[in-house]
Amino acid sequence: MAIGRQTLYLALFSWMCNSTASAVILKTAEKSVWTNEFESIELTCLIESISTNNPRIEWKKIKNGVPSYVYFQNKISGDLEHRALLREPANLLILNASRSDTAQYRCEVAAIDDQKPFDEILISLAVRVKPVMPRCSVPEAVTVGSSTELRCIENEGFPQSQYQWFKNNEELPEDPKTSSKFYNSSYIMNIETGSLKFRSVKKEDAGEYYCQARNEAGWSKCSPQIMEVYDLDIVGIFLKVLGGVAAFIFVIVGICQIQKSGYCSCKDHRETNYKVPQHENRMDYASPDEGHFRHKSSFVI
Repeated sequence: MAIGRQTLYLALFSWMCNSTASAVILKTAEKSVWTNEFESIELTCLIESISTNNPRIEWKKIKNGVPSYVYFQNKISGDLEHRALLREPANLLILNASRSDTAQYRCEVAAIDDQKPFDEILISLAVRVKPVMPRCSVPEAVTVGSSTELRCIENEGFPQSQYQWFKNNEELPEDPKTSSKFYNSSYIMNIETGSLKFRSVKKEDAGEYYCQARNEAGWSKCSPQIMEVYDLDIVGIFLKVLGGVAAFIFVIVGICQIQKSGYCSCKDHRETNYKVPQHENRMDYASPDEGHFRHKSSFVI
């Protein structure tokens, strides 16, 4: 009985060993990898077990759910043509990585002589892109007590950039209340959008500002710009208002003087009455002399 059990165990162990030896098994060093743009990256596809001498090896790129060949029939094709190599046994070396290489890559190995003739492994690749110089907007001059906003934007970096503001070459804390130096400042910083809002500008907020965009691939900054802060000129505003009122009164007085001088008076013309002569209701009788005409001495020849 004991001999029968030992024989069964040996047979089972032998079958497991033979099954493992005749099965394609793939592994990878990392299933999620990254590299910076223009650098090289190797996607590892390790064949741990195989019996077939010349297995079929293929690499596919999967982007937005759509697969395409990058290694097929023993040559590089598609997006990676002239930019990749197959390294033994089945690793894919990408040279001069581009942001468009960000995708999933699937290594497939087929061995027709193995009991388990096929295996595959999926690797995610992220190509990080350094931010370009951000576009910054800083107001040149603001008045004390007013609100204003400084803006910073950059669209090329991957992953998406975060933003940091600097004043006079000193980094501003995201929350001014965490710093004794900026405790009295009223700004609100949004590191995701690059916005720096001042709810009520103070005299000490004047200075030279610039913004820095950064991600895992690197950083870039815009040129410094100066923001000046002026006190509210109450006297100047009052004098301007007073001057405007005086000018308005002067115009009104001038118009009245012109009317009094008669240059713009139309009243006399409106009051002029053109009376139509009226005839009396009577008979117009001719004088007795009109019926008896006689020559005057001036008509005698």
